[in-house]
Amino acid sequence: MAGASVKVAVRVRPFNSREIGKESKCIIQMSGNTTTIINPKQAKDNKSFNFDYSYWSHTSPEDINFASQLQVYKDIGEEMLLHAFEGYNVCIFAYGQTGAGKSYTMMGKQDVKDQQGIIPLLCEDLFTKFNDNADNSMSYSVEVSYMEIYCERVRDLLNPKNKGNLRVREHPLMGPYVEDLSKLAVTAYNDIQDLMDSGNKARTVAATNMNETSSRSHAVFNIIFTQKRYDAETDNTSEKVSKISLVDLAGSERADSTGAKGTRLKEGANINKSLTTLGKVISALAEVDSGPNKNKKKKKVESFIPYRDSVLTWLLRENLGGNSRTAMVAALSPADINYDETLSTLRYADRAKQIRCNAVINEDPNNRLVRELKEEVSRLKDLLFAQGLGDIIEMTNAMTGMSPSPSLSALSSRAGSIASLHDRIMFSPGSEEAIERLKETEKIIAELNETWEEKLRRTEAIRMEREALLAEMGVAMREDGGTVGVFSPKKTPHLVNLNEDPLMSECLLYYIKDGITRVGRVDASSRQDIVLSGHFIKDEHCTFTSSTGPMGETVVLEPCEGAETYVNGKLVTEPTVLKSGNRIILGKSHVFRFNHPVQARAERERTPCAETPAEPVDWAFAQRELLDKQGIDMKQEMEQRLQELEDQYRKEREEANNLLEQQRLDYESKLEALQKQVDSYYPEAPDEEEEPEEEVQWTERERELAVWSFRKWRCYQFTSLRDLLWGNAIFLKEANAISVELKKKVQFQFVLLTDTLYSPLPPDLLPPEATKDREKRHFPRTIVAVEVQDQKNGATHYWTLQKLRQRLDLMREMYDHAADVPNNTTEDGENVMTGGDPFYDRFPWFRLVGRAFVYLSNLLYPVPLVHRVAIVSEKGEVKGFLRVAVQAISADEEAPDYGSGVRQSGTAKISFEDQQYEKFQSESCSVGLSRTGISQEELRIVEGEGQNAELGPSADEVNNNTSGADELETPLKSLDDTTLEHLRIGNVFTFRVTVLQASSISAEYADIFCQFNFIHRHDEAFSTEPLKNTGRGPPLGFYHVQNIAVEVTKSFVDYIKTQPIVFEVFGHYQKQPFLPLCKDVISPLRPCRRQFPRVMPLSKPVPATKLTAMTRPQAGPCHCKYDLMVFFEICELEATGDYIPAVVDHRGGMPCHGTFLLHQGLQRRISVTIVHESGGDMEWKDIRELVVGRLRNTPEADETIIDPNILSLNILSAGYVRPMQDDRQFLDSDMPRTFYRFEAAWDSSMHNSLLLNRVTPYGEKIYMTLSAYLEMENCLQPAIITKDICMIFYSRDTKLSASRSIRNLFGTGSLRAADGNRVTGVYEVSLCNLADAGSPGMQRRRRRVLDTSVAYVRGEENLAGWRPRSDSLILDHQWELEKLSLLQDVEKTKHYLLLREKLESTLLMGQDSLQTRITEELSESPQPPEVDHEVSSSSEIITERQRELAAKCLRLLTHSFNREYSHVCVSASESKISEMSVTMLRDSASISALNTITPSSTCPSLVDGCYSNPELRPPMPRSRAVSPSPDTQEKSINRASETKPRTRKFVPDIQEIRVSPIVSKKGYLHFLEPQTNGWVKRYVVVRRPYVYIYNTERDSVERAILNLSSAQVEYSEDQQAMLKTPYTFAVCTEHRGILLQATNDKEMHDWLYAFNPLLAGTIRSKLSRRRAGQMRM
Repeated sequence: MAGASVKVAVRVRPFNSREIGKESKCIIQMSGNTTTIINPKQAKDNKSFNFDYSYWSHTSPEDINFASQLQVYKDIGEEMLLHAFEGYNVCIFAYGQTGAGKSYTMMGKQDVKDQQGIIPLLCEDLFTKFNDNADNSMSYSVEVSYMEIYCERVRDLLNPKNKGNLRVREHPLMGPYVEDLSKLAVTAYNDIQDLMDSGNKARTVAATNMNETSSRSHAVFNIIFTQKRYDAETDNTSEKVSKISLVDLAGSERADSTGAKGTRLKEGANINKSLTTLGKVISALAEVDSGPNKNKKKKKVESFIPYRDSVLTWLLRENLGGNSRTAMVAALSPADINYDETLSTLRYADRAKQIRCNAVINEDPNNRLVRELKEEVSRLKDLLFAQGLGDIIEMTNAMTGMSPSPSLSALSSRAGSIASLHDRIMFSPGSEEAIERLKETEKIIAELNETWEEKLRRTEAIRMEREALLAEMGVAMREDGGTVGVFSPKKTPHLVNLNEDPLMSECLLYYIKDGITRVGRVDASSRQDIVLSGHFIKDEHCTFTSSTGPMGETVVLEPCEGAETYVNGKLVTEPTVLKSGNRIILGKSHVFRFNHPVQARAERERTPCAETPAEPVDWAFAQRELLDKQGIDMKQEMEQRLQELEDQYRKEREEANNLLEQQRLDYESKLEALQKQVDSYYPEAPDEEEEPEEEVQWTERERELAVWSFRKWRCYQFTSLRDLLWGNAIFLKEANAISVELKKKVQFQFVLLTDTLYSPLPPDLLPPEATKDREKRHFPRTIVAVEVQDQKNGATHYWTLQKLRQRLDLMREMYDHAADVPNNTTEDGENVMTGGDPFYDRFPWFRLVGRAFVYLSNLLYPVPLVHRVAIVSEKGEVKGFLRVAVQAISADEEAPDYGSGVRQSGTAKISFEDQQYEKFQSESCSVGLSRTGISQEELRIVEGEGQNAELGPSADEVNNNTSGADELETPLKSLDDTTLEHLRIGNVFTFRVTVLQASSISAEYADIFCQFNFIHRHDEAFSTEPLKNTGRGPPLGFYHVQNIAVEVTKSFVDYIKTQPIVFEVFGHYQKQPFLPLCKDVISPLRPCRRQFPRVMPLSKPVPATKLTAMTRPQAGPCHCKYDLMVFFEICELEATGDYIPAVVDHRGGMPCHGTFLLHQGLQRRISVTIVHESGGDMEWKDIRELVVGRLRNTPEADETIIDPNILSLNILSAGYVRPMQDDRQFLDSDMPRTFYRFEAAWDSSMHNSLLLNRVTPYGEKIYMTLSAYLEMENCLQPAIITKDICMIFYSRDTKLSASRSIRNLFGTGSLRAADGNRVTGVYEVSLCNLADAGSPGMQRRRRRVLDTSVAYVRGEENLAGWRPRSDSLILDHQWELEKLSLLQDVEKTKHYLLLREKLESTLLMGQDSLQTRITEELSESPQPPEVDHEVSSSSEIITERQRELAAKCLRLLTHSFNREYSHVCVSASESKISEMSVTMLRDSASISALNTITPSSTCPSLVDGCYSNPELRPPMPRSRAVSPSPDTQEKSINRASETKPRTRKFVPDIQEIRVSPIVSKKGYLHFLEPQTNGWVKRYVVVRRPYVYIYNTERDSVERAILNLSSAQVEYSEDQQAMLKTPYTFAVCTEHRGILLQATNDKEMHDWLYAFNPLLAGTIRSKLSRRRAGQMRM
């Protein structure tokens, strides 16, 4: 037959009790064969599907559209049955979520009329057609099998012998089948009904929240239907065999909906797994049958259909896309709470429609199959004969019973040779598999050759076994073989059970047969007829003897020796005749009533008027009878037992009180002893020993600095802010909890607000005392506020802490009255958000996008300027850009014609009063971020970025761009008030501000307008018209022209010199959804200074096992810092007995990362080498402990869990070593670095971890954390070095090669593999002084503040782990303030550069006399000293300073370069110094005239060597101690300790440095080697702030590092000319100076930009201005 699609029907059921209780709404609509599902959250989001049948069973049967069980069967079942009679295989399966009605559709309710399902109706209709057949030549036979798939295991539901799980196998001819699955022959519908009833009772069901009788397994009911037609003419019989598979699938479910736990959860997981596989199979089959690859790639696609991923799909392979006619019934839930599951079911069914099945008529399958199987048997026998194992065949047949043996004697005679045959089988390849296949095939042949009569006899035998088994369990069947149950026989004496639960009583029935009936345990020596279990049941407990005598049939109970047996409450030790109604107790817990139907009937006939006993004979009656007969008084027993318990409780309470009192006394004594130790360790200093402090005489400059420092320290708010955050956290938690419970879409979180230019504090957020001390406050004020995120309206508000508490009182009141308010009123916040609802505030239509600042310095000259300024939000985010033009105009000048879109305003007149402006300056000049004049200078000096204000910018100022504020005023300082003709005091000055365009503003702001005002005149603002913003297309064109006329005053001139105009951009904010509260993202994303990709987390140290836990002392100021480079190696024992470093895979490409490739089962050692600059403070004494732990297969480690696998390694050696040849660098020629190495043995089996004791699976890596505790000189506690190690374990014999990365393949040079077999770590060690315990700062930091964020509030569990922000908020806010400051500096610099460029172009054009004077001033060069005496005298004044600088430069040059260049003299003469000073003076004078920035040429760390002039000799740096050699290290340490004992103690802190993934530049550089006077070539990679130095490009291990954050980059053209070495620059660290050379000029500038971008930009700017000056001259 041609392929036909799968028939798909959907059926919707009525609401169940759970859905009715939740007031669910129906979301399913049906019209004809179209089914529509409605999204309850979005009513317009409807989805429609077309199926073959759509059954509406949601209403009652009275509805005309109601689809009954019979209608479903007539549409689907009758069609499938007709196909079965035609000879096709048929399959019907039901799918849907749990509780959707699958089992009801397939099985129905068999005991209720008109509610039977498809399976019983089809079986009944099948035999009805048999009986209606009048053709005598037709005969039919039916076999059935019933199995369930529970947790991916197959169980037989019809055969009680098959208690275990059956094996699913696959035959090349028959396909997948279940081995030993019973197939029972049936002759009538009643047989099928009984088998179906038995199987259903054995099926696994359980109750869940979704369904009380949820099917926990897939049930498959198979009917093998055979039709035989006899042809009398040809005397031939033809057969048609059809297989009808009726499948009831378990429902898909969600654990949160069903409430599944434990076993139910495991069952649900297996159900979902098999259904997911079924979905994958259906999708794969649908793709095969549809799409362009149907014909071309069908075979290739079919090979990937995942049938074998699940037992269900494996067994149904033929029914899904194979030889079968298939129908699917999708059961739907109509409730809106099940929307997602119902939509998934509909999509599932829609996908199944596309499957096409190629069904064929199954004619004579036995004949064909038997022939093919016989051919296979013959082939297998030939194979065995060919291997010389032919004599095994007969023995195998005899053992399996598949074919008759010649004789039993022959079989027994061959038994002795089985062992030798087994040996032959083991040594014959493929023989075991061949014999197994032979047995399997012969077993199938025997089943196929079995006659119908044999099948009937086997079915009857299984039925008898089932009845016997049920009889043993006390469950009987009707005499006609009907339904299983407990039925009282009419003649046979029997026992019925009595139970404490009335529902469990009389549920078990045990027959007493004629003769002896034995009672005992299952493990008795002889078989027991009635099997019981329990502690007091003997193996052979008692016997019941039934005999017939003259008095009729009697039953005698005879207990065995030592068995407790009671009859009517009396202990029985001798044979006792039983009467009907006797109560029998066996052991302690088995209670029965003896029934003898014949005796009871005869008794009723003798005394027909006997009264009914007043009390029923049940379990309670039997127990009371037992107690009465045994003489036990229950009341007395209970009182005695209660008295014993009271005495025991009183005794235990006294013992506990005594124990607590003893513990209290012990603790008090321990506390007293500890207090005495503390008092002796910290003795109080007597008052008379205190010496009076001497008064320090300060200079005026030092006093100014002290006053500034005091103001700065006074305004620090870190501790007070933290106290506010901790103290108010409980109120914030309570507000959020009430908001969640009342379903208010409002979230609260702490936020810090600082009064800055970009984020001025609104007056309502300032505390009342803020306005009073504003004049006294010299730094910005920061307050703690509450950020209120209104999710309903997309608005954000800020509350003060006082307002939060006020609103919280109203929230509590609303919460208390929430029960009296209807739900719709509580949930609907729109009606009350502007009224009395404490959760909501009014929000304006327009919201502030950001602020921008335009400086007016160009009005001084005057020249027009067009600015492009950034629009910055309060959080420091750039929201867009604004183009503004500022120019001076005449009073009667008209605006230029911009076109029709220009919006022009009249001329506004503004007055600048000096008194008002001075008041503004006194309030805000030192508060805002813009600090000018003295405050900016003092700020720079206090932070250590300059020496004296008169000396100009230093090198650090150039590097850190801190001298920008002074530079911005340099073009203004060259102007006197007399030169400002247009700004005379009293004149009216008119200028024009034109708002041109706004660009790059997000589309979430719909209508945009701009307003601007002077910084101290908030009430006088100029506004533009709103413009529509789409976020796309050209910029928004305001083109708003505003003329401003001002009467010139001194304050106005000062304003345009220093202050900007404030531009505020507003927009209508379109509502955007917030993230949910449980995600803990109420506050905005916290910005980070360096956002690096997550490579591998930095773990905390592994706890030491041998060292005692020490409290870390409080660290004070940092004494010094060093950069450590640590090499980690794992060495493995080779066959030669040497430990060789294991191979490391560096293919990740990142420095300080690598994967160790280890062998399984080898001894290992871990060696660690520490490399650092030599210094007197860095001396390693010993390695205290090396611990490894935290074994895992993921990079992240859960450090909260106590690791049981921590192992302390045995230290083998430790000490200073000499570096290897590849590790020796040019750095070690004059001042060698220190190399400290230690080694420890590591036995990985001691961890007892599966991760280390096996070969690592493909794609997996093993991670381990290593911590080394090192003892240092003059340190109070050990320093800790921690590293995460990545490993992969291979088998012991695997040959591993070194890593081959792209860099290694295409690089140049050679590199030994062993040199790269280690992983590098970069660390920073800080040696800090002990903190002064008595300082006010320490006392303030030690102050205990109650952290209320850990206190519980009602409803906190609904917040799902949300926490109020605390210390991290302060750190993030510091970064926000720094970002705002940097943005303002950028805007200042941009304005200055734009103005300077405009002035330079104006100077070239020579427009007016003012510009001519400026040009003359800029181009004027200084005269020689001999020409102009005034200039000469001024030069002499500056020459003193320049002489010092020149001396420093000479010392710098002679330090590193005097070995090679002889023209540089060590003892330079004063005349030469003066000459060089004059030259430098000329250069500096010309440069300063051009307003350029010259980097300082001084580097104190480079000053070294022997000088003839003692005044020029600098002090020896502290950290220049020579590294001790390995031989003399211990002696030098001892000698140093003897001669000069150290008294200073430090607190060490070692932090691993995260390697930056951003490469600024990489390539080759030449380094000057001081000893050889030659240049060495090294490969350099700049990953700021570190420079990594390699031997070659192929080198995978870092050989040296330079820290750019603590180094200074120097560049000097004079130095290059003097040394005659072009393209050179120097890097000065704290410990050494390094000279580097690039290949060309471009490369040198690129390297300078990578090392120090600000310095490179300064140099380029200087060169460009020099070229421009030369061109002008």
